[in-house]
Amino acid sequence: MTPLTLPDDLVAPSYGTDSLAAVLPAAAGTLGIDVTTSTGLRSADCAAALGLPSARRVVVVLVDGLGLHNLAERGGHAPFLRRLLPDARSLVTSFPSTTAAALATFGTGTCPGLTGMLGYTQRNPATGGLATMVSWNEQSDPYRPEPKTSAPLRTDPADLQRESTVFEAVGAGVSVVAPGPGKFAGSGMTRAALRGPRYIVAETFAERVDATLRALRDDGLVYLYQGEVDAVGHQHGPDSWQWGDALEGTDAELRRLAASVPAGTLVLITADHGQVATDPARQHDVATEPALDQGVALLGGEPRMTHVYAAPGADPAAIAGRWADTLGDDAVVVLRDAAIDAGWLGPVAEHVLPAVGDVLVAARGHATVVDSRLHTTNARRMPGVHGSLTPTEMVVPLLVSP
Repeated sequence: MTPLTLPDDLVAPSYGTDSLAAVLPAAAGTLGIDVTTSTGLRSADCAAALGLPSARRVVVVLVDGLGLHNLAERGGHAPFLRRLLPDARSLVTSFPSTTAAALATFGTGTCPGLTGMLGYTQRNPATGGLATMVSWNEQSDPYRPEPKTSAPLRTDPADLQRESTVFEAVGAGVSVVAPGPGKFAGSGMTRAALRGPRYIVAETFAERVDATLRALRDDGLVYLYQGEVDAVGHQHGPDSWQWGDALEGTDAELRRLAASVPAGTLVLITADHGQVATDPARQHDVATEPALDQGVALLGGEPRMTHVYAAPGADPAAIAGRWADTLGDDAVVVLRDAAIDAGWLGPVAEHVLPAVGDVLVAARGHATVVDSRLHTTNARRMPGVHGSLTPTEMVVPLLVSP
């Protein structure tokens, strides 16, 4: 693979032992379970690379949106996590640095090019519609004016995401449990990216911590997800007092978890991505910039990383040139083949290729790309976002307790 030359302010993704993909294989390794993912990550190697000891029980906590830079900057709100920071491992997440892509990478120990989970939204090659991966819905007419309408995505999760999960492999030998909100039980996203654990419905994070402690009566693995930090960041911004409050509440519960686990339990805390604040002055609207709209059939992804799907007969290279000229220093614009050759998505399976944008656009700084015909008003005004290649979005922690 030929690396693209990135500006110094951006970070290339990784899917090796220094990445989010290695966390669950490493957890398996600490339990003495031999797992090898389809990208060649071996559980024993991952555990050794991350310096993890053997354990009878492992809790893997994923705090959505808690990038390493976010945590370091707002560590005053997280005294427990801050104490773990000096020994933290820095990991690199997937591209795009967004929940659907990252959780599938995390769950399988592979990469978006194999999981087919390529962003918040992506084109469904079978229908031409725009699929929303987190909610597992599809808009057949995405440019319809507000209010937007959608229907359940008809694609079976196991058909779209064909990789085995690490949970499935570990569950063949020991107990694997995942406490979580009822809305995620059996959801398309869960069945695609995180299938395998016994799911326990627990609505609040405190209830999920309680369920985790009960599950640790047995040896094995518990996966604990916390989504509130990311949700508050999207609504109020990662620099807001509300974000600080959400982090404080999460930190308190994680302190309680670490203090209450049985002897022989390893607690690993990581994240799927970080989050940056937006600058409205650096928002580009495809609907009002003809150079961006020309030759484009559909946009996928999110405001920080856009899949640009070319209209029939349009030249992707010409589209990329217009986008690069128009966005200037606000984005890196690359053709699909260049991004694939550089390994941004990892190895790309043949069935995944049609869902990848013909042109990929990674925003820089605090810039965003939207389409006011496609994105709702709330989506365009979102003060906290992620998806691109900045260190704040790409670098996530691995915190280990004890």
